[in-house]
Amino acid sequence: MSKNVIGFMLIDAPHSALNNAGSDAGDRTDNIVRVKAIRKGGKSYPYVSGQALRYWWRETLESKFNWEMSPIQRDKKIAFTSANPIIYPDDDMFGYMRALSKKEGGTVTRRSVLSNSPLVSIVGQYPTNDFGVMARHEGDPVPYEHEFYSTVLKGIFSINLDTAGKFFTKETTGYRNMYPELIELAEKEGLTNTDDAWVLDDETRIKRVEDIINALPYLYGGAKQASHLTDVTPKFLILTSIDGGNHFLMNIIKEEKNGAKLDVESLKEVLNDYDDILLTNVYIGYRKGFLKDETITGLKELSKENSKLVLGSINEIVKEFNKEVPKLVKE
Repeated sequence: MSKNVIGFMLIDAPHSALNNAGSDAGDRTDNIVRVKAIRKGGKSYPYVSGQALRYWWRETLESKFNWEMSPIQRDKKIAFTSANPIIYPDDDMFGYMRALSKKEGGTVTRRSVLSNSPLVSIVGQYPTNDFGVMARHEGDPVPYEHEFYSTVLKGIFSINLDTAGKFFTKETTGYRNMYPELIELAEKEGLTNTDDAWVLDDETRIKRVEDIINALPYLYGGAKQASHLTDVTPKFLILTSIDGGNHFLMNIIKEEKNGAKLDVESLKEVLNDYDDILLTNVYIGYRKGFLKDETITGLKELSKENSKLVLGSINEIVKEFNKEVPKLVKE
């Protein structure tokens, strides 16, 4: 069995520039800030990079859930964390790579327990150019220009429950997490030693997974927030757990002429097709006023057909799903 939490989320970005690419070499002036965008079929799809989303997640975990973050060290052109997942939960859940000397144990890496996509606009568009001037000084005003957009961003993520709080001694790339100093700490802290891994206590493992999920209703971050203030918490969220690693929720929303539409029939199809690998109920949360009435009606009808579907607000379904986490982690 390979246990994973999988999630799908929509973020409303009605007047936003959440992740910027800087200036373009072909721009007519140097004072233009472009948004990050994917080009497809002659259209532009603004996006927030996966790295930026992870930064928002980390910031929320540190400020809201009191995570002690692994100190970052800089050495010439490289930077790395302490590579200590026993003490620092972000090294556990977000992974690390650190090149130690042979005496210290050699290079160690840890694959991230949390995987996520970029947040990509559902609707192709041409971002709006906003012009302004800096004029609070003597002399001529300085013109500048930046892009922003109005769209809905979609993203997926997964949490590997089999590796949360487990630190491997294998030599395979991405799996050798341990080195002599960390092994000494594991012994001192009383971690369980299996054939190929050191394992934290269940309580700590459960809390780290729950915190990742609990952070979703409180996510914050993004560029240009001073002049394009945007609530980046999910307005639509699906949470479930599966036996497997394939993320089958990726294509349940589609682009239409008038914007984005949740395809309830596609959701119904994938839930039926993958019912045999579901380890929990499927929790669907949404903010009132975000989805069209016909979509809400479709979801309610689907919940009558499928007893595994649980509907509620974003905070409600996060709370209800997290009741499933202790059992999933301990199994």
